[in-house]
Amino acid sequence: MIGQRDYLLRGRAMAPNVIRVQAENNDFQYIETLRRNRVKRHRAHEFVVEGVRAINGALAAGWEIAAFLYAPERRLSGWATDILAHSTARAHLELSAPLLAKLSGKEETSELLAVVVMPEERLTRIPLHRNLRVVVIDRPASPGNLGTIIRSCDAFGVDGLIVSGHAVDLYDPETINATTGSLFALPIVRVGGPADLLPWLDRIRHELGTLQIVGTSAKATLDIADHDLTRPTILAVGNETRGLSVAYKELCDAVVAIPIVGSASSLNVACATSVLLYEIDRQRRRGNTAGG
Repeated sequence: MIGQRDYLLRGRAMAPNVIRVQAENNDFQYIETLRRNRVKRHRAHEFVVEGVRAINGALAAGWEIAAFLYAPERRLSGWATDILAHSTARAHLELSAPLLAKLSGKEETSELLAVVVMPEERLTRIPLHRNLRVVVIDRPASPGNLGTIIRSCDAFGVDGLIVSGHAVDLYDPETINATTGSLFALPIVRVGGPADLLPWLDRIRHELGTLQIVGTSAKATLDIADHDLTRPTILAVGNETRGLSVAYKELCDAVVAIPIVGSASSLNVACATSVLLYEIDRQRRRGNTAGG
């Protein structure tokens, strides 16, 4: 099965092992399981990606590809042909078109699917520097919201995203689709809860000399625009329904709100995160302009 790591030799990839799949055999079932079963996906440390933008993103960011899947009976585009010609994947699975369609999550079957290896869950993947901006999301429940937040983090130059607590799966196909390829553009780390962050927070304070943790709440009285966000900042946003946990609020140096009008009691968490990240970026660009 392609989930095994036998195609690597002393860290150097061999030529891809071509596997022809003409029935719903073990290899087919392995891929199908990666698509639908969260537990087995994480046990295997692999997940399925499809679509030009997502596959290009994974390749550009240097993520390890375990396998590419395609139907040789279909005429492949120059893009797909070039990827397969330069592939360092452990395996290439050649499926019949009907079988590939069964594995595709799109209305029009993608010409290429990839099995991608999950990166290690290490907070040290997030680079530390004086302009640090990191987002922590506490127990996100919606794949669409999480994917949109990842996309916004990418757009506003966030250094890393931390997904905390019991949350929707980062590698669920719906989450991946919502990121439109941004999943691969920044370090994303999952942790059990705020206690897992404490040694890392101490390290940041030691290395940078300063750090603030800014929480968000619709009930806060401090306007986001009135708080200084120009120093190293970790922005903590809460669950769609319950907001930030008490444990995260206790870690915060400040809790801010986005002023809104109208009948809405609050913003969707993904929308709110985008606004907050824009404000961080606005203040820092303004500070750089003033300093220049």
